[in-house]
Amino acid sequence: MTFPISRRRALQFASLSAAGVLSPELFAQEGSARDPIRSIERETIFRGRDGGTTWFSTRACAVPNKNGASMVFMMLAEITGSDYFGPVHSTQTTDLGKTWSEPVAVPMLGRTPREGGVQEGSCDWVPEFHAKTNTVLAMGHNVFYKGGRFYNEQPPRHTVFAVRRASGEWGPPTKLEWNDPRGKFIYTTNCSQRVTLPDGDVLVPLSFGAGSNARSVAVVRCSFDGEQLIAKQTGDELKMKVGRGFLEPSLATFDGQIYLTLRAEDGHGHVAVSDDGLKFSPPQPWTWDDGSPIAMSTTQQRWLPHRGGLSLVYTRKDASNEKVMRWRAPLFVANVDLKTRRLIRETERIALPLTGDAVKDPNGVGHLGNFHTTAVNDQESWITVGEFALKNWRGDTLLARVNWK
Repeated sequence: MTFPISRRRALQFASLSAAGVLSPELFAQEGSARDPIRSIERETIFRGRDGGTTWFSTRACAVPNKNGASMVFMMLAEITGSDYFGPVHSTQTTDLGKTWSEPVAVPMLGRTPREGGVQEGSCDWVPEFHAKTNTVLAMGHNVFYKGGRFYNEQPPRHTVFAVRRASGEWGPPTKLEWNDPRGKFIYTTNCSQRVTLPDGDVLVPLSFGAGSNARSVAVVRCSFDGEQLIAKQTGDELKMKVGRGFLEPSLATFDGQIYLTLRAEDGHGHVAVSDDGLKFSPPQPWTWDDGSPIAMSTTQQRWLPHRGGLSLVYTRKDASNEKVMRWRAPLFVANVDLKTRRLIRETERIALPLTGDAVKDPNGVGHLGNFHTTAVNDQESWITVGEFALKNWRGDTLLARVNWK
């Protein structure tokens, strides 16, 4: 079943596509009554497959304007190898994604020389609008490179934040001080989704470890005054002893509850719930609503909130992707049964499809595993991702426009 778009929207798409600005493709699978999605449209923001920059960590937030409309602001970085990223850039759109500004470097988010030829940078930045202070609070973590690649002997790593003021000016990157010995080796937000509380405090999920062993997750409640982010209270520690433990935690809120989804290396993603964002239920593997397991390799999941509840965006094992590393294409989306914390199988659909030959050339498939979600308005949410193929580290910057019923 194909859902039509308006004549005006079609003409806009046609003119922009002819100009090479974006390539729309409409996806509309038959949905059930429990499916909140009306349609999904796919667009290309920046072309990297054709020789342009391949952007990664393409994470956006909506920033309200005085007239009630929103500017969408996105942070991104060039990728040229495994975990090897260039300086952090930003781009924005003021016409709901029809056109995007040329990416520009974010001040002070480049590289700093350290001893022995090591360079310190930062990555995995996630911007979120903070209404009480009318700022964009961006969070990431530091990272070290040497010889044009990820430095295997990483010094201790930590969470950093930077503030984009209403004027568009940036404050300096600043370490989030979390003086907990459990994080002496690493504590990181891992490109997480956060929750801002009504009083302006921010719930920040951290993945941390005292050594190179399996990491744990806890949520830290922080105050934020528009300049300084200060850790106030740390929640319960959630542990996973398989592989590297719990990674890339993300939060969402609905109907007074705080929900947490977790990347893990035991063949599943995991989910937990909390009344206060600090004390969570024991994490349980994501399953279908009938209780059958969902095979997920070590890859993030993201919440996709809507008026009636929460959906989840994720990757999983499928007959189409068995040879693709960590099954990182296609991207799926399904609605969540919040009472059982299970995915409603009949609502699953493909948000962004697998491209390439996953059987004969799996390293040529565009990986979609590092994506982000943004609630743009009540009618529309976005999934953004910088794809790349393992064989040449090239790919496009993609947008899936989710239209709600």
